[in-house]
Amino acid sequence: MTREIVSFAYKGKVLRVDLSTKKLAEEEIDETILKSYLGGSGIGAKYLYEEVPPEVSWSDPGNRLILSAGPLNATRLAGSGSFSIVTKGAMTKGATSTQANGYFGAYLKLSGYSTAVIQGKADSPVYLYIREGSAELRDARHLTGKSTWETERLIKEELNLPRRELSVFSIGPAGENLVRFACLVGDEGHVAAHNGVGAVAGSKNLKAIVVHRGKTKIVLADEGKFKYLSKQLMDKVKNSRGGGTIYNWGTSLVIEGCHASGALPVKNYTTNLFPEYKQLSGKYTREHFEIKPKPCWACPMHHCHTMKVTKGKYAGYVGEEPDYEQIAAWGPIIGQTDPGAVVMLANEADKIGLDANESGWLIAWVMECFEKGIINRKDTDGLEMTWGNVESVKAMLEKIAKREGIGDLLAEGVMRASRKIGGEAPKIGIYTYKGNTPRGHDHRALWWELFDTCVSNTGTIESSRLFNVEQLGLKPISDNFSPEAISTLVAKTKGHMAFEDSLIVCRFTTSTDLELLSQLLNAATGWDFTVDRTMDVGKRIVNLMKVFNLRNGITSEMDRPSERYGSAPVDGPAAGKHILPVWGEMLRNYYKHMGWDEETGKPLPKTLKKLGLENIISQIW
Repeated sequence: MTREIVSFAYKGKVLRVDLSTKKLAEEEIDETILKSYLGGSGIGAKYLYEEVPPEVSWSDPGNRLILSAGPLNATRLAGSGSFSIVTKGAMTKGATSTQANGYFGAYLKLSGYSTAVIQGKADSPVYLYIREGSAELRDARHLTGKSTWETERLIKEELNLPRRELSVFSIGPAGENLVRFACLVGDEGHVAAHNGVGAVAGSKNLKAIVVHRGKTKIVLADEGKFKYLSKQLMDKVKNSRGGGTIYNWGTSLVIEGCHASGALPVKNYTTNLFPEYKQLSGKYTREHFEIKPKPCWACPMHHCHTMKVTKGKYAGYVGEEPDYEQIAAWGPIIGQTDPGAVVMLANEADKIGLDANESGWLIAWVMECFEKGIINRKDTDGLEMTWGNVESVKAMLEKIAKREGIGDLLAEGVMRASRKIGGEAPKIGIYTYKGNTPRGHDHRALWWELFDTCVSNTGTIESSRLFNVEQLGLKPISDNFSPEAISTLVAKTKGHMAFEDSLIVCRFTTSTDLELLSQLLNAATGWDFTVDRTMDVGKRIVNLMKVFNLRNGITSEMDRPSERYGSAPVDGPAAGKHILPVWGEMLRNYYKHMGWDEETGKPLPKTLKKLGLENIISQIW
């Protein structure tokens, strides 16, 4: 096939896939739309809003599963292999935007597409194969029940192409059985995790999406400047205090800072004391276990590795080096101290296709319920669900993935399972009232992230504590427990992550530097973006998703943490800090600074009009 030369910054090619009719089609995105939404999460949000009405449930064939790259993908910018998935999620039944790193985003662009919009439901399991400006649906019945890693291996063997010529993202048994927090896993360890995107794929009988590394040439407006800015950005990441740590260690050292600040989650928030934290840190595991670099697209960071456990009960086990949130989920959250077990559980959860965050909080909640006598061995099908019981955890995860026994209830996630059991169970569960659990921190010591998680539209955070707020003319928070300062700053910085997730580039390779990112976008496209304009794009996406959620019945009453999630720590550095008594004033202040109605959280008409969204005002007013 003749090599196609395309600048995707000016021309976004969309692949349309209808699994019900097996029809595939293409369309172009107008440049004015690209300038308003870029790609990734932005383009995904636009398609989701326009094509998924409130009466369409997350598991309905009419729901869309949107996989999208952006204007910076497949360049030599580090981390530009990422991509975004947007859909109506299984956990919150609202907007979902979740990202994964690796190679998929780069390969999608190199195969001639910026976005794939998938709808319908196949009669039997299939996988989508995208290659060189074309696509086809292939039979996947032989892959039913296979793990994500096994699925990737078998598809690569079937297509008979070199390992690094394909990027495969698939669901495991959890997605096939519509576990609400099922995820998509690809490139042997990269995960699109949040809000049940794997369950949505499973509801469509879509086992995997496979992309070939095509030969499309990405033409940049100013190649020399783009190269210079890319180096400048990476130099900043290498030399910054937080970034330098991430550059050398990935997220494996985050556990140390979390322990020091009281943000390390221990035993379902029953304590903040975990003296064994050092043996779960990357400093320990990289010294005692064998590692082999396994970088993402164009990335020089020492983040991703294959890891072999060399001591302890799980010696000989080989898998992906766990990220911090996997370390938290399979270590302190469940009261478990063996680093080899962390490696094993993290990878086994990935293989069966379960989100580590929801899984960790779920197992911890089960363990506390077991300890308190709310459930017993008869309820758990004989499993001894005591703190740190690794083999019982592994067996329970398999039950959940297959919806066997109590696993059928637990497959609904912490909020729904706890409310089904009733009594004290909902009071000790950690979740938001939208239905999702937080990331792997004790947010009671991180009010910024606790608040942002609960008001988020997508089932995960929408603002970053690592963001340099001075770029917006703002001052950093001096009091991490100030209701007014935190709710104000979350509102004023809302949108920067949505912009970044629309480019779309790994956050660890950017330091969320909006100035450099806007310059890189201009060098790629020839546009004239400023920091203010990047924030306009981000806020447009956030407001569009907010209206989508309001239209789906997600009201201001759901912008709230569960009783345990919003409780005061009993020990540790944040002991006694209690956010719930000031929650109402924080919410009203946040709504005010977002330009939303202070009681209902509905974006005001003037706010929507300012963002060019006047056509959706009538949807909520």
